[in-house]
Amino acid sequence: MRFRTGDARTLSAALRQGRGWCVGLAAALCAAPAGAAITGVCPDGSIFIVQSADAIPCSQAKRVEPSDVPPLQPERLPRPYGWERFQREADPNNPYNLIGAGRAPSAPPPAPTNAPAPGVRPPAVAPAPVPQVAAVPPAPPQARGVDLGLHPDEVRDLDAIVQLMQDVAPATVARYDDRGAAVASVALAHSPAFEQRLRAALPGVTGPVVLFRAVADTPASFHGNLTFVQGHVAFHPDPANPAQLGLLDGRFGPLSGGARVLGYAVLPAHLDPAQPFDIYWNDRRVTATLRP
Repeated sequence: MRFRTGDARTLSAALRQGRGWCVGLAAALCAAPAGAAITGVCPDGSIFIVQSADAIPCSQAKRVEPSDVPPLQPERLPRPYGWERFQREADPNNPYNLIGAGRAPSAPPPAPTNAPAPGVRPPAVAPAPVPQVAAVPPAPPQARGVDLGLHPDEVRDLDAIVQLMQDVAPATVARYDDRGAAVASVALAHSPAFEQRLRAALPGVTGPVVLFRAVADTPASFHGNLTFVQGHVAFHPDPANPAQLGLLDGRFGPLSGGARVLGYAVLPAHLDPAQPFDIYWNDRRVTATLRP
């Protein structure tokens, strides 16, 4: 095929115009990521990443480069819902805990229909007792667990499994005092054999079962406040429901130094122990994979 002179000039102009358009498009694409996000810090210490200035969630925000964002302070980190809920339920200053804790005041006696005769003093009436209001709300329900008929040797073996699995799949959450000394720790592990035994005792259990071992290095308290988070799902087992959480040895509450608590938690069926997930104990957190 042969091109005429006029066609060649038209084609050359079109190519020059197209090349300029391509260069402009490439420059726009290269410049787009630079302004794709705005990073900054609000006056309350929170950090934001937004797509436009109109989406900045606070006034008087300070914009910074992503590499210059200061580290979050511990008090700014989110806390698990289970820990916040326990704090509210155990707070003696929460008015919600005081309602219904004492006896309701009785209705006042009806007014007398006939006034006393002049000069006659009416009989003294003892004042109605003031209802007593509990200063501290009742303790949370104690975990009951399931009677699996475990022999003491089997309990000792389960305790050893949790300890040995920390070398293979570490999942230990520890709490320290202001001097950095250990106060208490909770270790978790998955045992397929125990999972089968619990499912045989509770046919409704379909999710993964994990063992937990809490140890108090010094006098401390352990209430089983565990929360499991994977993806967008967070699960806080109910201590009053043996199909979600139970004890195999020990008890919840104040622990003396060296005391140990052994129990289990049943996770929802859609949580996968073979994938990493976050484990919260009170306000402490660890990321672990219990089935490597």
